[in-house]
Amino acid sequence: MIREWIKAVRRASGVFFLFTSLTLLFYSGIVWFQNEYEKKHRYDEPEGAAMKVAVPVEEVDIRWLERLLLFYLDGE
Repeated sequence: MIREWIKAVRRASGVFFLFTSLTLLFYSGIVWFQNEYEKKHRYDEPEGAAMKVAVPVEEVDIRWLERLLLFYLDGE
């Protein structure tokens, strides 16, 4: 009976060790990805042949009712 209990404790401690090790590995991977992502500057000027695709609202001649209907039609 005691041997069965010792076997169960050894098996449980092995599962606990495996779970803890994999959790720490997963956590360190997340921290590494976060550090790599923080190094990227999201608001830098784009490289290459980028072009502006948005038009300022002042340049577009549209009435407020048409703009409201367009807003509802787009679902935004």
